[in-house]
Amino acid sequence: MVFGKRGSARLSGDFSQAPDVSTLPKKSKRLSFRSKPKPKPAGGASASAGAKAKRNVYRGAVSTRALADTWDEKDCHGVRDTVMLEDYKSDAVFLKNLEVRFQKNLIYTYIGSVCISINPYGEIGIYTNEHARMYSNVNMYELPPHVYAVADLAYRQMRDELIDQCVLISGESGAGKTEASKKILHFLTINSTNTGKAGNIRDRLMGTNVILEAFGNAKTIRNDNSSRFGKYMEVQFDHKGEPLGGRILNYLLEKVRVVSQMNDERNFHIFYYLLRGGTGGQYGLKGAPEKFVYTNQGGTSTVKTIDDAAAFKEVEAALRHEGFSSTESGNLLSAVSAVLLLGQLKFEDVGNDESRVLETPALDDLSRVIGVSTADICRVLTHRTVAAGSQHSVANLNLEKALYARDALAKSLYDRTFSWVVGRINEAIVRKDPNARNTVLGILDIYGFEIMKTNSFEQFCINYCNEKL
Repeated sequence: MVFGKRGSARLSGDFSQAPDVSTLPKKSKRLSFRSKPKPKPAGGASASAGAKAKRNVYRGAVSTRALADTWDEKDCHGVRDTVMLEDYKSDAVFLKNLEVRFQKNLIYTYIGSVCISINPYGEIGIYTNEHARMYSNVNMYELPPHVYAVADLAYRQMRDELIDQCVLISGESGAGKTEASKKILHFLTINSTNTGKAGNIRDRLMGTNVILEAFGNAKTIRNDNSSRFGKYMEVQFDHKGEPLGGRILNYLLEKVRVVSQMNDERNFHIFYYLLRGGTGGQYGLKGAPEKFVYTNQGGTSTVKTIDDAAAFKEVEAALRHEGFSSTESGNLLSAVSAVLLLGQLKFEDVGNDESRVLETPALDDLSRVIGVSTADICRVLTHRTVAAGSQHSVANLNLEKALYARDALAKSLYDRTFSWVVGRINEAIVRKDPNARNTVLGILDIYGFEIMKTNSFEQFCINYCNEKL
């Protein structure tokens, strides 16, 4: 995918080539937190309140300055920017520098304007609101490397030069790309201009993560919350740098995961959320995930870091926050249920390259959930129509082809459901005035490259895309 953007900032795991040292920007003047003395206001209650407010502002500045000094002093291990290494062309020296920094919980390192991030798989306390404010309007090299610095650079260039920007996040599966994109969005919501005219657009932009992760993320052998789709999210700003709205593009959803999972992996989170969230029964879902064909193939249905029942409540709340009506939410969960029920259908071979669907409770539940008669469901899953010009002929499907048709329908249904969810979210975060002048800051989170024992076509496409990026 090619974006017609003139500016770009990058957060990347690809560090095969180091940039020229001459590309480093000159060191700029350090940000000052000093507060100029103000004349004391006239006496009275309002004067006292005004003085108190000013003292609070000053204390906040001192606190941020102290945090910046402490944070700067802490980052004294290794080299912050690898282009400053004496032997910067050596892979061994480069990797040793990353190791030295990582052992001190310094997970970020620069290669010029590229930021390398190593996943610590734990909380290290560097993503607070105070840290986000500390990196606002500061030269990228004034403070230790951080994803917030990349976000600030992109935001300031977009706001000051009115040039669209794009932050590219690439790397191996489990490297922390999705979390990095969320931190960039968090930085923008904290530090972008806020006059109040955009209403609650900041909360809506942040709220999209809960829904997209439920429907597009899954447990893999490397990551408990791995994004199994690519996402490009653009935030639209006015000329003052205030967010007006956004838009999300999704691509390359790993549809094969819907019907097949590797050992020690799960299907998409939403299936387990629904089954354990207490409402699956009304959609014909009776039993635990271990009872369903599409959720038991990986041999594991639980994740230590995820409470499926509690997560389902969060998804319901997020859907309401994003403006989904109760009817839309019900239809959405019905579609998810239909996928699971398709996996419960049983077939038998009746000879002569024919097959039929057995009458089971799952067939009746599926018919009720999707509003299609059992006869029609059986017919479309065991026959195919061949069109030749204006002539149409119906051919029977043997057992193998019928099972393939069932799985293909399940994958297609989930893929279209996911695309509908993204489209509905876009309606919630779209800017109010489509004709207003705006600039864009895009965040491209392409899901991770990896090589499995058995690789799907979607994984091949993702690996190819990562290499090209």
